[in-house]
Formats: sequence, C-alpha cells, structure tokens
Amino acid sequence: MTDPNVTTTGDTELQGDTVDGSALMGAAGAVTTPQDADAALDPGIEDPILTIENLSLWYGDTIALKEISMGIPARQITAFIGPSGCGKSTLLRCINRLNDLIDSVRITGDIRFEDGSIYDPAVDINLLRKRIGMVFQKSNPFPKSIYENIAYGLRIQGVNRKSVLDDAVEKSLRNAALWDEVKDRLSDTALGLSGGQQQRLCIARAIAVEPDVVLFDEPCSALDPIATAKIEELMQGLKSQYTQIIVTHNMQQASRVSDLTAFLYLGELVEYGATDQLFIKPRKQQTEDYITGRFG
Repeated sequence: MTDPNVTTTGDTELQGDTVDGSALMGAAGAVTTPQDADAALDPGIEDPILTIENLSLWYGDTIALKEISMGIPARQITAFIGPSGCGKSTLLRCINRLNDLIDSVRITGDIRFEDGSIYDPAVDINLLRKRIGMVFQKSNPFPKSIYENIAYGLRIQGVNRKSVLDDAVEKSLRNAALWDEVKDRLSDTALGLSGGQQQRLCIARAIAVEPDVVLFDEPCSALDPIATAKIEELMQGLKSQYTQIIVTHNMQQASRVSDLTAFLYLGELVEYGATDQLFIKPRKQQTEDYITGRFG
C-alpha cells in the first residue's frame, strides 16, 4: 500500500504547483533539474537507473529534504556526503521506501526506478526491496548459521532446493570476499564472526537475491582500517554487477570508492558531479568549505 501522504503520479507535486515529470528529462535521457542552469547540480547522466524528481520529505512539521532532483547511473558508485543531519540517510532510505515505516513522514515528488515510479500503487514493496537491497551502518547478522544467513532471502522467495541454495551461498560469499574465511564453518553461528566479517556477510546476504541496486548506509563507520579497506575493495569488485549508493561521513572514503558524489547540506542538494572534479575543483564555495574542513 502507498502512504496516503506520498504524492506521486506521472506529474510531480511541488508546493502546490504541478510539474510534468517528462520535463525533468533532457536530451538522450540526461537528467536535468529545475535548476538546470546550475551545472553544479547536473552531471548530465544518460539513462539513469534511478531518477529522483523534486523529492521533499517532512518528519511531522520538520522538513528534512528539499526538492532533491538527481539521476543515479547504473553500475557505478555514487556517494552522498555532508554533515550529520543533512539528509543523506533519509534520502538513501527513500530509495527503497524504508521511510514508509515511519508514521510521521510525508513525501512529495517522485523516485523512478528504471521506467516506473517506486510509489506506484501497483508496486510490490517486497519485490522493490529485493531489487534494491540495503546494508546498514551496524552489521546485523541473524542469530543463525553463516549458511542460513545467506540462504534466508532465497528461502523467503520459496527457493528450497539444496543444490540451488548451496550454489547461491558459495557465489555470494565469494563475491563478498568471505568464502575462503568461512567455507569450513558454514554451520557455525554468524554471531561468532568479527565485525568486518559480519559486515561482509551482510553484503553477501544482500546480493544473494541478485538485486539491481545496493544501498550502503555508512557501512564502515564501526570498522577498523583493515576491515574498511576490505569493504571498499569489495565495493569496487561488485561495481560491474550492481549499482551502488553509499552514505559516508568519511570524505576520504567517498573520494576513494565513488564515481560520483552528491554533497547535501540542511536537506538541500548543493552539488553533484564526478567525484574527482567535486573534490579537486568544486563548483560551489559551500562545497569547498565543507571538504576543506571550514565547517562540518
């Protein structure tokens, strides 16, 4: 069911005005924002897998996101950066509709995944979250065996044939660079793994159901530098198969792993573009002030 407070149709509601959603798309499918004269907000992405259109979000009377418009390219890594409370995680959670679970939330605007709105009443939320998986800040393995953690999502989908599950578990653990470390103890509890191993296990669990997009909400914030390096290496290895979006407070991490970076401040998208350009020669003074540590 769609949240009755969510305004999403072929047209996008924005503070009482109606904007034709097609007007947000430029030539060759490149995303153009309502502020399309501002090159700092439009990296000219062609054929985005996700298109965020004039998205605003309120928690009760408090606005958390203000008219965000941007496109997310397929099979690249996009980073959301900004100080605490700027709306990074809120925006990330909109993409697979986790904010629907909060009663006080009201949303206007739209997010289009491939060719359809994620807020379409016909959308199956469980299928959407299968196709857009999520890895949280704190690793959250189930109190089950390593094997059953990976197989869980497949079992929910009705997959119970052992040979299929065996293949999927091995493939996912290999893709998460964890197979060699756990292959001889798959029946052991996942809670016995180290913090870094648990986070890689959660990544393996997310990709076992073969999503199109993987969302990472500060996946390394609780990890040591060695475990962080393994997660970052893993993300690079997965880039050829999955679209990835990462929220991070660590600007060095964003510069290392991402292809594009979006800087948010107080719920607004300040600048969005190629990571190298944004960190070396930002277009906005506010962006430069943030990445050079003048405020945070």
